[in-house]
Amino acid sequence: MRLPRKHRADRGATDETGSPERTEGPKRTRRAAGRAKSRRRAARKARRRLIDFPRRGRRGWRRWTPSWKLTSGLFLLFSGALAALFTAVYLQVRIPDPHDSARRQATLYYWADGSRMVSVGDVNRQDVKLDQVPEFVQHAVIAAENADFYTDSGVSVTGIGRAAVNIVKGEETQGGSTLTQQYVKNTYLSQDQTVQRKIKELFLALKVSNQRPKTEILEGYLNTSWFGRDAYGIQAASYAYYGIPAHELNPSQGALLAAVLKGAESFDPSLGAENRQRAEDRWSWILDRQVATGSMSAQERAKYTVFPEPKSPVKPTSQAGQIGYLVDIANKYLKSRGGITDKDLAGGGYSVHTTFEKDKVLALTKAVEQVCAERLDPKKRAEDQYVQVGAASIRPKDGAVVAVYGGSDAIEHFTNNADTSGVPAASAFKPFVYAAAMEKELEDGEGSAEGADQGQDRGQDQDPLKPRPTEPPKASTNLHSALVNSDHTPFVESGKRIGLKKVKELAVGAGLREESMAKLEPTFSIGTSTPSAVRLASAYTTFVNQGRATEPYSVVKAERNGVAVEGLGHPKPRRAMSSEAASRVGAALRQVSSNAVGPPKGWGTSPPSWAGKTGPNDRMNSAWYIGATPELSTSVAMFRTKPDVPRLLPMQGVGGPDSERGSAFPPLIWKAYNEVATPAPQHPADGPQDRP
Repeated sequence: MRLPRKHRADRGATDETGSPERTEGPKRTRRAAGRAKSRRRAARKARRRLIDFPRRGRRGWRRWTPSWKLTSGLFLLFSGALAALFTAVYLQVRIPDPHDSARRQATLYYWADGSRMVSVGDVNRQDVKLDQVPEFVQHAVIAAENADFYTDSGVSVTGIGRAAVNIVKGEETQGGSTLTQQYVKNTYLSQDQTVQRKIKELFLALKVSNQRPKTEILEGYLNTSWFGRDAYGIQAASYAYYGIPAHELNPSQGALLAAVLKGAESFDPSLGAENRQRAEDRWSWILDRQVATGSMSAQERAKYTVFPEPKSPVKPTSQAGQIGYLVDIANKYLKSRGGITDKDLAGGGYSVHTTFEKDKVLALTKAVEQVCAERLDPKKRAEDQYVQVGAASIRPKDGAVVAVYGGSDAIEHFTNNADTSGVPAASAFKPFVYAAAMEKELEDGEGSAEGADQGQDRGQDQDPLKPRPTEPPKASTNLHSALVNSDHTPFVESGKRIGLKKVKELAVGAGLREESMAKLEPTFSIGTSTPSAVRLASAYTTFVNQGRATEPYSVVKAERNGVAVEGLGHPKPRRAMSSEAASRVGAALRQVSSNAVGPPKGWGTSPPSWAGKTGPNDRMNSAWYIGATPELSTSVAMFRTKPDVPRLLPMQGVGGPDSERGSAFPPLIWKAYNEVATPAPQHPADGPQDRP
């Protein structure tokens, strides 16, 4: 049906020829708009970056905040790359051959003249099969070191991470390694504390754990671990601590050996009271830990309540005589100044050049043995039994330890008498009280000096051997005569007057160790403190060096594989007292020296020495003599000690009734040594001030 014209006209206009005009309807308009929008969207996608950062369309801090898509994508990418790298490294790692113990280097010690003193470092190790180690010993080690050893993957990622962070920060590494990691380190790697070595340890431990049975790993660990006392492995350790093979150990002994695995330097009970307490605590904890982990019953644990005391350590025969004591002192210095541990030293490879002079060591040993042989008779006098001597000789100008006498024989008498605290200084401590009193008077303006600092300047141009022209003040005069006559009362009173803390500070400043100081009681001033012979000899150099003190040192240099050990620089002198105080005390000590030993051969009538001596008025169980010259400061101590008796035995009657409680012997030893160690001048004069 054809529409009327007016309706046809509504559908669209006609052009000039009368044909209808084509127009876009609403539907076509929408389609066109959609196509345009799609083109614009496609253009935006084409312009969009692969990584939208900084983010488009954002302002301020939001522009720099990554989207969750970007964050998760990067995390997945990093994780995948890390996993791929880990897998690649793991596949490339090969388990190397174990260390050859026979190729382990020894540590060489040299005399001061450069000649070889001793070689230390033969590896004390005897491998045993796991079935030769009692199960309770195995359980003790596992309970103490790695309770889930049989079920873990062989590594502790948190432990390695913590150690790596500490290495980077320069701090001491902490524990946390599994038995497998420790076995790998002992068997295949060095002991170097580096990030690279820790990474190698991680991969090797994983590899070993996957390819070796746990029993083989445990056997290797027990045979390669260091137990102290130069013992590698459970068999050597069993002999070193108990003198028996490993298969004869009981559960209590096994727990102690497991305890020292944590560090023999801190847990070997023979190395002091603190070590013994730590060892006993850890021994008890390990036994309790075995109960907690199910490897020991509570009934079995209840049997072990007495600490299994190990036997005393012994030195190798190469360290017989005084050599073992010299090595002990050198090692202590390396550990305190060079940061070296006992385990490092046991690994060997060091060259250690010491300050010890062979001729002086021999002279000091001969002097001790000669006087003791002539004056002591332990077969006839019970009082002469258990007598011990310790001595040390220091070079005042720089603090070098040139000789020590540590005991009769280092492989028989383990304790180093020259470097061990425990023997009261008695009257040998009084010079420090005298010096503190002088310092107090100088500070208060009572003395003849104008001040400590001015006295220091004057003293550098004045011969310290010459007496001062001015008279000391009254209080010092009293102490002067009291020191010479071994009178205690003035020193007790002076200590109260100037303050015992001041006395202690001066003594520590001169070189005595803080830990050897006694309680600050009235008797403190008359020598209840217990410094070592090395420290007393060093502290007396202050009276020779115009009030300056220098830390004693025993190692000139040390190196390992051509690399020098750091921290062994020459100690620098420090001022401990004014030169005025040092000179006043020195004048009194010269008189003590003259009364005690007389002038050395060839020195005229006045000995060039400062000396401290215990006398008949001292009731402490020790006898001392410390004599200092510009060349040498030497201390000699005599005391009595019996094994298993914690306190010193009395000195009354030692050497007979004329020995003054043994006080007569140390000066004789000093004089016999000093006349050999410090030769007299070629042209002796009437006084030491003329000495060339």
